[in-house]
Amino acid sequence: MSAVTVHGLDDAGAARWDAFVAATPSATFFHRAGWRRVIERAFGHRCHFAYAERAGEICGVLPLVHVHSRIFSNGLISNAFGVYGGPAVSDPTAAAALDGYAVDLMHRVGADFVEYRCRERGRADWPCKDGLYVTFRRPIEPSSDANLKAIPRKQRAVVRKALKAGQLGDTLDDDVDRFHHVYATSVRNLGTPVFSKRYFRLLRDEFGRDCEVLTVTGPDGRPVAAVMSFFFRDEVLPYYGGGTVEARRYGANDFMYWRVMERAMARGCRLFDFGRSKAGTGSFSFKKNWGFAPEPLHYEFNLRNGGAIPDVNPLNPKYRLFIALWKRLPLPVANAFGPFIVRNLG
Repeated sequence: MSAVTVHGLDDAGAARWDAFVAATPSATFFHRAGWRRVIERAFGHRCHFAYAERAGEICGVLPLVHVHSRIFSNGLISNAFGVYGGPAVSDPTAAAALDGYAVDLMHRVGADFVEYRCRERGRADWPCKDGLYVTFRRPIEPSSDANLKAIPRKQRAVVRKALKAGQLGDTLDDDVDRFHHVYATSVRNLGTPVFSKRYFRLLRDEFGRDCEVLTVTGPDGRPVAAVMSFFFRDEVLPYYGGGTVEARRYGANDFMYWRVMERAMARGCRLFDFGRSKAGTGSFSFKKNWGFAPEPLHYEFNLRNGGAIPDVNPLNPKYRLFIALWKRLPLPVANAFGPFIVRNLG
C-alpha cells in the first residue's frame, strides 16, 4: 500500500476536498472546505485545513481552526463554530496521519490542546469530555401526516394549534437582516453574545442553496422567529435559530421547526438533525419533547504538557454573573460588543 502524506488545503484543492466529504459517511456539513474561507474572513482565525493523500487520492480530511484567546482558551479545534468535526477518513492509516499532523501542529503553533468534536468515540488514549453535549437526530418520514404523528401528543398539539390558528406565516429570505434581528434578540435574552451580521452573510454567500434562512411572522407581519438551516446530502440541520418574546404566545418556534421539516421533506431530505444541546437546558427539553432521543457527543482532546480540558461553556459557574449582566444590556449595545466576544469562543 502506498504511503500517506498530509497537505494543507488551498483554494485550488477545495473541489477535491468537498467531493471526498460528500462521499465519506463520517463527514458532516462542518467538514466542508467553505468553512475555511468563512472563518478566516469573519473572525480572522488561522485555519489549518489538512488532507491525507495516498497515490494522488484524498483519503482523509481534517478542518482545524486555531482559536487563540487570552480570556478563554488557546486551542486547535475541529471544527470551530461547529458541533461536529475530527478527521473524516476512509481508513485508519489516514486517521493516524492526520492525528499526528494535528498534535505536531499544536506544538509548533503553541496551542494548549487539540479538540475533535465527534459523534463517535475514536481515540481511547485521548481525554474526552463526555456528558456535557448531546445531539438529536431522527429520520424524516415521507409524509406530513407521519411526521406529525411522530411528535409526542402534547407537543403535537402545540404544532397543530399554531397551524390551525392561521396567524403565522413563513418565508425564505434572500438576506439575513430579519433573521439577525430576531436571533440577536433571542440570544441576548439568554445571556449569550451574538455573532455579527457579516458572519451570517458570509455563510449565505459561501454555501448558497445549502444555507437557508426561514423567517416566521406574526399576525401583524413582524418577525417573531427565524432560523438558519444547513443542508448536507439528505440531511437538514436548523443550526442558528431563535424567537422573540411574542413567539411563545403563538407557538412560533414549534411552527418554525415544523415548517423546516416540511420544506426539507419536499426537498428530498431524509434526516432531521436538531443539533447540539447541553444536558439539562431548555433547548434539550424542547427537542426531547419533539420525540427526539439524545445521542451523546464525544469531544476528544490531546493536551499539551498534561494540561486540563478547557471548560468554556455557559454552565460553568464562573460565567454566571456575566450571563446575568448580559441579559440586561440594551440590544444595540449587545449587538455592538457581542461579536468581539463570541469570535473567541469557537
